[in-house]
Amino acid sequence: MKIIIDGDACPSISAIEEVAKSENIEVLIFCDINHYISSDYSTVRVVDSGFQSVDMHVVNNAFENDIVITQDYGVAAMCLPKKSFVLSPKGYSYTDKNIDRLLEERHISQRIRRGGGKTPNPKKRNKEDEIRLIEKLKKIIEINK
Repeated sequence: MKIIIDGDACPSISAIEEVAKSENIEVLIFCDINHYISSDYSTVRVVDSGFQSVDMHVVNNAFENDIVITQDYGVAAMCLPKKSFVLSPKGYSYTDKNIDRLLEERHISQRIRRGGGKTPNPKKRNKEDEIRLIEKLKKIIEINK
């Protein structure tokens, strides 16, 4: 088991690392060349800034029982068949039961925006989201030791 973080959009890296350290779990962080991430614990892999380059590295390095943290529904959809556990930075689980709905909602929102319409902005992350993420992370690790 390892934890893979889509580093271009994950504000909880230090909290995730604390959990990983306590359980001696490897952490990989992928980011593109436009982001600067450093870590004393995790392995940070910087990739090209091309379209979906970080996403593809995350997916290609995810395997069964790994934990992937991303807010990208497409990445989540590609990691789930690999039997990875996938969490959002807000601590919500992406599952086979909810990923199709999430992808459909994303598609509908994109169509509305392309047609000149507006869609609501996502709610900002808060302390409860951070707590949920860490609790869910600990639970997944505990169940799969």
